[in-house]
Amino acid sequence: MKPIKPRLAHELRLLLLALQFFTRVPVTGRLAAWMGWDATWLNQSARYFPLVGAFVGAIAALVFAAAAMLWPMSVAVGLSMAATILLTGAFHEDGFADTCDGLGGSAERARALEIMKDSRIGAYGAIGIVVMLGLKALALMSLPLGWALAALCVAHTLSRAVAVSLNCWLPYAGDPAHAKAKPLAQQVSVGSWGVACVWPLALIAMFAAARHGSDSFALPSPQAWAAALVAAAMTGLACARWFRRRLGGVTGDTLGASQQLSELAVYLAMLAMLGR
Repeated sequence: MKPIKPRLAHELRLLLLALQFFTRVPVTGRLAAWMGWDATWLNQSARYFPLVGAFVGAIAALVFAAAAMLWPMSVAVGLSMAATILLTGAFHEDGFADTCDGLGGSAERARALEIMKDSRIGAYGAIGIVVMLGLKALALMSLPLGWALAALCVAHTLSRAVAVSLNCWLPYAGDPAHAKAKPLAQQVSVGSWGVACVWPLALIAMFAAARHGSDSFALPSPQAWAAALVAAAMTGLACARWFRRRLGGVTGDTLGASQQLSELAVYLAMLAMLGR
């Protein structure tokens, strides 16, 4: 068996690191020993965050499809969402709740950052996460099965590309020395951002091509995919403006919030285009 080329081996390490960081998938034993560790790799692995999102979305779609054969759509949606939360450890949902607590009121920048570091959830966070999860569930329940499955895969991929975009183009607002993941307190390179944006575009192109190959399983229309892209981009721009105005940049929590908001935006945009 030929050894893996150094460049390819490095990229594989970055992919495994991204998977290990954003999911509960264990990377242990010989694989962990081969992978090794370098403090700069986590920042470099940002190029694969959307690909990890595609994996999470694929698991969500598989659970959804299997559950839909046994139970009503509402139950299938609930089980699918539970699967993603278990798989990611509610990583992004936690960031969204913290962001709601920090920015929900009128606290100044320093106080808002302090609130977001508090592990306890407040009224804004509790209300925000209930509304967020409820809206995602309602939107998915309202989509046809084929649309919902495709939307899950794309939304989880595209929303993570939005988070990487904010991490590339906005400075870190908190104290890098006290960041939970210090390498992510550094801005992502433009090259990594470009690679991150390729993954959702490639996935959308794949689904768009598959739509013309089968009439028995309806997939979203090209207009729906265009709307999803526009909705995710507009949500990312709105988040960037909001975070820059309130905090002067982004934190890990606000990146999680941008992922949740843009994921929801994809579902709502596709639902809006369903009847068109």
